[in-house]
Amino acid sequence: MTLATAIPHHGAGAHAAGANDAPAVLVVGQGGLGDQSYNDLGVAGFRRGLRLNNLPGRVVETASVVAEGADILQQAATSGAGLVVDLEYSHGPVMQDVAPLFPRCHFVILNQVVTGANITSIMFEEHEGSYLAGVLAAQVMRDGHAPGLRAHRALGVIGGTRSVGIDKFIAGFIQGARSVAPDIAVRVAYADSFNDPAKGLQMADVMYNGGVGIIYAVAGVTSVGVIHAAQDSGLYAIGVDQDEDALAPGHVLTSMLKHTDVAIERIIQTYHDGAIANLPVLHMGLSEGGVGLSPMAYTRALVPPSALAAVEAARRDIIAGLVKVWNVATEGYPEFMR
Repeated sequence: MTLATAIPHHGAGAHAAGANDAPAVLVVGQGGLGDQSYNDLGVAGFRRGLRLNNLPGRVVETASVVAEGADILQQAATSGAGLVVDLEYSHGPVMQDVAPLFPRCHFVILNQVVTGANITSIMFEEHEGSYLAGVLAAQVMRDGHAPGLRAHRALGVIGGTRSVGIDKFIAGFIQGARSVAPDIAVRVAYADSFNDPAKGLQMADVMYNGGVGIIYAVAGVTSVGVIHAAQDSGLYAIGVDQDEDALAPGHVLTSMLKHTDVAIERIIQTYHDGAIANLPVLHMGLSEGGVGLSPMAYTRALVPPSALAAVEAARRDIIAGLVKVWNVATEGYPEFMR
């Protein structure tokens, strides 16, 4: 069943000539609302964008979002929407088929490039932010002074699914870690679910008991279980998308922030201004403030100054083009992930 939540419209207001006033629709991706991550961030930015631009809109959520992709997009377009923002990665091919049927509606997809006269793609450079997370994790592991790490010498990653969208994070993380410690072991596993905290906890327990000290959790709500396991074991996790450090203070080393909310707010502003047709791709990397690491409010005292300096140096070098981070989405899989 599809659930649509209307967002209050606060009146017409004063709009510039050529502005778009037709309603906007946001389609929630796998994992659903309440994931404390990607979807929740997207909805927050959507609501903020509507409010700032005095636009009506609604949020659409369904448990069968993958199977019903074409129907969801068609229903949104025929409901009078002028803008449809889709958080579901698997809808890329479907959007390419549906969008030409509704030329007066503009469609937006995240984390992949889909071409079309009325399609905008938002491309986050998650691999760049993940590289920084890998640098930090390897530095902290090599330093060995954080409580619990002396007997744990490997890093781990738990992804939601084996897919380009998730492996983009993982490749960047591994590359960053091995820029610090070329021989460091990085164990990778997939939960095959973005909405199973119990499975995340179970998988993380296996990793921690096997010598992993820090796990990069890239699995939506499943990651909450990983973070709980980190706290229970006295070890560490790294969150993604939004600042998850407070979920287990002192045990979430950092979070790789992906500012989905900022990107969607910008999209709504561009749509309202009548300029969306001129924006085939919105890039959101380190240089655009689209990704980065959390302030480490609960763990900064555990991180040696040399590690913080290494992260900052890597950030500057990536922005300057001195370090090239592997992008699975555009370059395929690197040798170290085959």
